[in-house]
Amino acid sequence: MESKVQREFRNTLGMTFISIDPGTFMMGSLEGEPGKYDDEMLHNVTLTNGFYMQITPVTVGQWRKFVDATDFLTQAEKEGGAYIWVDKKRERNSSIYWDNPGFEQTDAYSVTCITWNDIQKFIQWLNQKHEGEYRLPTEAEWEYACRAGTTTPFSCGSCLSTDHANYNGTYSQLPGCPNEKNRKKMLPAGSLEPNPWGLYDMHGNVYEWCQDKAEWDTEKSLIINNTTYLDGVKNPLCAKGSSQILRGGCWGADAIHCRSAVRLTHDPNDCFDYIGFRLVRS
Repeated sequence: MESKVQREFRNTLGMTFISIDPGTFMMGSLEGEPGKYDDEMLHNVTLTNGFYMQITPVTVGQWRKFVDATDFLTQAEKEGGAYIWVDKKRERNSSIYWDNPGFEQTDAYSVTCITWNDIQKFIQWLNQKHEGEYRLPTEAEWEYACRAGTTTPFSCGSCLSTDHANYNGTYSQLPGCPNEKNRKKMLPAGSLEPNPWGLYDMHGNVYEWCQDKAEWDTEKSLIINNTTYLDGVKNPLCAKGSSQILRGGCWGADAIHCRSAVRLTHDPNDCFDYIGFRLVRS
């Protein structure tokens, strides 16, 4: 008898995951896509293994359970606070960390002010529960899940609506797209419409850490000829570079920077109030 794949999984921390089937897709952006960067080279990618992806980023409440169980201190708490931007320069603020990101939040919000390195400790702890093997998504897995079978700039089409994403809709819209509102703040995780595969907040609200490393080719372009950006590649994961990839855009980003193909990097020690993460489960 053929076994049926469980389509949804909920763990003891209350994190809900949905099953993503293996498949082949075009990663990167189409030629002529408004806002396209050189490092979004269009290429064919195959993911040979299915995986479960968390339907929202990890929430404050889910992170709190980890901290309560382990007394874990984040890098922000140990190193003078998370970063904020002051006159286009980043500075640490000793009062800013995951439980006090500089704005009001509840346990339903996406946790921020967390470094890539902090996340690895969370994953190690979570994997000790023997509920599956958790990790960050690869960059290719993230874009595959974000696109959800689409080839348009956004999973909801050629224009991004504030019904589908929490972002700054008042400037840098794609040509032909109407201006939208700017909420100027984060929303609780999963507040808006999901993408066609049932994933929330893949565009906007918080940037999301990925497993891949990255190197810069120029000031404005990532190296494109790495293992992730070869045509016909299977299950790519870039392990070379001093930075980590982030995807998705955030509540303060414009539409161009919330596109499915856009790539951002940060040092793995960075922690900001606009960067969160979601997990996948093998």
